[in-house]
Amino acid sequence: MSVQVEAVVFDVGRVIVQWELRHLFAQLIDDPAELDWFCANVVTEEWHFQHDAGRPLDEMVPERKVLFPDYAHLIDAYRHRFLDTIPGPVPGTAELIGQLAANEVPLFAITNFGAEFWDEFFPSEPILGHFRDIVVSGQEKLVKPDPAIFRLAESRFGFPAERMLFIDDNAANIASARELGWQAHHFGDATALERDLRMRGLI
Repeated sequence: MSVQVEAVVFDVGRVIVQWELRHLFAQLIDDPAELDWFCANVVTEEWHFQHDAGRPLDEMVPERKVLFPDYAHLIDAYRHRFLDTIPGPVPGTAELIGQLAANEVPLFAITNFGAEFWDEFFPSEPILGHFRDIVVSGQEKLVKPDPAIFRLAESRFGFPAERMLFIDDNAANIASARELGWQAHHFGDATALERDLRMRGLI
């Protein structure tokens, strides 16, 4: 922490907004055991990650419906109701972003997010207007924790890695960033993040 942080870089899902595929399907599947099975086998985070990595929904969705024809309508819901996988904001993070912005700290983001879903999501979150640039995995076809996405972000954001603080809930992403020289905060909740930001003199 000897090097002063000059820019703060956020993850989006589970840091700024809550995200849970199950939140959508709990509205559509009444039986708890079936809901568990569906989320473990049909629309899974592992499968969804293909879209984060840049695979188009026009390939993913029809392919999945062939594998699970009885759940075709629910796989369609994944495509058309993605915003229902976001229950709401992560408590406290938006307020910290507001404080950083008020202090004129340059703000950026690196997010694993499908390009098509991002186009739907971005306009729904005004807090993202504070960010000067956002690297979106689905647009770049690069995903965290691949070092290449951090190198791309460093070149785009215009600050050296050691002068940026990267905030993410995923331990593998944090480890990758640190290996490349970034300062990092492994996000658990906004209270701990606030302490870290105050200790660094950012808020």
